[in-house]
Amino acid sequence: MSDPQNPDDRTPGAQSAAEQPADRTSIPETRPEAAAAPTPPPSDATIPPRPPMPGYEAAAGSGFHTQPTQPYGASFGHAAPAATAEHHDKQRVGGGKVAAILVAAALVGGAAGIGGAAAVGSSFVAAPASQSAGPSSITVNNPDSVNATTAIASKVLPSVVTISASSNGSGGTGSGVILSEDGYVLTNTHVVTLDGATGDPRLSVTTSDGRVYAATIVGTDPTYDLAVIKLTDASGLTPIEFGDSSKLNVGDQTVAVGAPLGLSNTVTTGIVSALNRSIQIASSAAPDSEAEPDQGSPGGRTPFEFDFGQGQQEQRQATSSIAISVIQTDAAINPGNSGGALVDGKGRLIGINVAIASAGGTSTEAGSIGVGFAIPSTVAERVANEIIENGSASHGLLGATVGDAAAAEGATRAGALIDDVTPDGAAAEAGLQKGDVVTRFNGVAITDQVDLTAQVRALAAGSDAEITYVRDGREETTTVTLGELQQ
Repeated sequence: MSDPQNPDDRTPGAQSAAEQPADRTSIPETRPEAAAAPTPPPSDATIPPRPPMPGYEAAAGSGFHTQPTQPYGASFGHAAPAATAEHHDKQRVGGGKVAAILVAAALVGGAAGIGGAAAVGSSFVAAPASQSAGPSSITVNNPDSVNATTAIASKVLPSVVTISASSNGSGGTGSGVILSEDGYVLTNTHVVTLDGATGDPRLSVTTSDGRVYAATIVGTDPTYDLAVIKLTDASGLTPIEFGDSSKLNVGDQTVAVGAPLGLSNTVTTGIVSALNRSIQIASSAAPDSEAEPDQGSPGGRTPFEFDFGQGQQEQRQATSSIAISVIQTDAAINPGNSGGALVDGKGRLIGINVAIASAGGTSTEAGSIGVGFAIPSTVAERVANEIIENGSASHGLLGATVGDAAAAEGATRAGALIDDVTPDGAAAEAGLQKGDVVTRFNGVAITDQVDLTAQVRALAAGSDAEITYVRDGREETTTVTLGELQQ
């Protein structure tokens, strides 16, 4: 926890802001080069249950473990140490076990030397000496057979940029979305800080039509891995159109746009695979917290990492971890897509791409397997507006130490178990007590402490939320006014 005066919303012994319990988020249309088929409007559904996270033996038969992404650069070079998750209770996956790894859809190159290498599948892919150039517009060879995706891409591409960050001989590339005509751009914190390696990077931003701008950081929000940068002397840019991620249904169309492996203006398609998915990730950019000694595994789900190392180099311990609520999609997202756009069938922003899951047992196997994650646009828009206005964003604090109800002795149902409440904190004021099991937060099902933390953090400080909990076998409901997480 950041401050003894601020309640702990975290699993006993967990070491991060994420472990402090609790939370959950117009561009003028550019005409495509040819008419596109009409796009079906998005629908609206319920989310499937979250699978066990890698690294812990959460459920019988699950064989998952964490794995970092690999850097991508001009040539092999010396890499800076990468963040790793705390390895308490971590179990190695034995031979023959099906393995899946959660990795950051990260900054390509990460903290690796500007000359790095990309690992895709099981092969290293060396990058050319200069950064890859992408098409400045959508290529249409046959105007008579264009489809809806062509129209979506034509609309969205002018609002997505490629970001190059460097500092002290280290660097990499990621993506971002344009917020205003004069150059405000939304991306990930781990993209512009090289996952906490620097607070003063050299930023170069390239638009879809090839214009290059210097940029400065307006503000970062490590708690939800978002950041806003400002392009120098920019004008006439095309802002992204925001959609409402709270109106999404499982099965709705998605299109991811960004610069995977440095390949600018890349477009991939898929659907919304799940909503309100909660993931926990180790992050060196997240605020340090004053944690108690670890007293148990985090409910069978391990943090995943923003890892920019190469091969078997020595890794550095992450100083903290974050819990975020995300949209899951099967649109192909790869290292370098971080900070890029996930849009709906009408080309409206519904998420900021942040992480992927990749199959394989080593960091050289990082790549898309159809399980990608994006921060919902409702959260991203709120955080971006607060950063532009104040230089930082606020996040809710429940004021309670929580654990996983299913892991408690004699457990009869899943949820977030309240281990303790902070006197005069938000939870205490709402009447919550030690032993209560939180099962829903603003209507979203809560299955463990990571769910609760992700949902609480998604809201601004001072927000009201409805909490459903079980006490002595009876289900009850209360309204809580969240405190403010100190960062």
